Amino acid sequence: MIKKIVLRDDEMPTQWYNVVPDLPNGLQPPLDPETKEPMGPDKLAAVFPMGLLEQEMSDQRFIDIPEEVLEVLKIWRPSPLVRAHNLEKALNTKAKIFFKNEGVSPVGSHKPNSAVAQAFYNKKEGVKRLATETGAGQWGSALSLATSKFGLECKVYMVRVSFDQKPYRKSIMQTFGADVIPSPSTDTNTGRAILEKMPDTPGSLGIAISEALEDAATRDDTKYALGSVLNHVILHQSIIGLEAKKQMELAGEFPDVIVGCCGGGSNFAGLAVPYVPDYLEGKKIRFVGMEPASCPSLTGGKLAYDFGDVAQTTPLLYMYTLGHDFIPPGIHAGGLRYHGMAPIVSAMVRENIVDPVKVHQLECFEAGVLFAKTEGIIPAPETCHAIRGAIIEATKDLNDPKTILFNFSGHGLIDMGSFDRYYAGELKDYDYPEEEIAKSMANLPKI
Repeated sequence: MIKKIVLRDDEMPTQWYNVVPDLPNGLQPPLDPETKEPMGPDKLAAVFPMGLLEQEMSDQRFIDIPEEVLEVLKIWRPSPLVRAHNLEKALNTKAKIFFKNEGVSPVGSHKPNSAVAQAFYNKKEGVKRLATETGAGQWGSALSLATSKFGLECKVYMVRVSFDQKPYRKSIMQTFGADVIPSPSTDTNTGRAILEKMPDTPGSLGIAISEALEDAATRDDTKYALGSVLNHVILHQSIIGLEAKKQMELAGEFPDVIVGCCGGGSNFAGLAVPYVPDYLEGKKIRFVGMEPASCPSLTGGKLAYDFGDVAQTTPLLYMYTLGHDFIPPGIHAGGLRYHGMAPIVSAMVRENIVDPVKVHQLECFEAGVLFAKTEGIIPAPETCHAIRGAIIEATKDLNDPKTILFNFSGHGLIDMGSFDRYYAGELKDYDYPEEEIAKSMANLPKI
């Protein structure tokens, strides 16, 4: 009985897959927020290195992974593909459930797949320091690891509610040499202005992004790094699905359903996009994106051009959005608290390739606890959403022998405070009021 499949180091993919050329009807270009015209790389070069901008706008289907990046990735990659036999048994289902375990990375999530690449390209172009934001702390941890590997300084603006909820994420970042502060902060004009208006705000990824962008734009030695949403991040994360395809083939299986949690879109897309060519060639695959009911960009938002941040400094991206000034509630899946969805994932929803589903945090924690008891791994609150999605798919028809593949995007060993609150009955389900979403979306840019 196969439990897990692990590829050899020399079987790790040496190229990333870029889904953009294969997307039906393509992507809308990012727009300059001042002129509302398509934005070229020149203006973006103030905050991103040219190597990443070339990837962001590339029409190449496959891009070589630099040897220096591969060497760092080999610390934990290839990651295991695991058959969840015990979960199947507990559900009394004939479905086969597989998961790609990205929790084996040094910081416990999929995020270093892109952080290592971003640190490398910045180092290559002489950048000395990176500024970034982080929600749950997983991206900040990953970039701190990556910058330590390539000798860069790192400044992390961490969403205040997560800064308070997840102190050990901060400890991880500090261990790798990063400077981490709660956002909104007094270190930037954006942070000071927001604190003056809303001194008790829990913060948001949109605010933290504004602070990190301001930091990068006001220093000559600093560039900005983003952990999700953008095309080059999803390109780097495609290594997840490329490995999974090899591993599923070795298992003699092909997924009928692919599931992932959706915040900005990177871990879901990383697993899903390498299967898009198969889908377009006629393979029957159901792609399911699980998002929190408290921050439902795909199921409650609008496909429109919007800013990626509160201060309206980012390019305008064509994506599903709840509005750039949307402030989500402090649910414990901090990595899913973002107002917008990656343009690539948004396009896949637009083309009816991806089916978005919203779920509440209590049912997700319940699914995570069942997974821990059956498979022996405690999942992160974000990952619990993907597990819930896999369980929903496996129990629709208990006699359907379909094959389900989901992305186990990270473990929860640094999120035990969230589980403590769940066991104490202190967590509540929260549907964001439609009238509040409408109010936020009323401020979308007029394009």
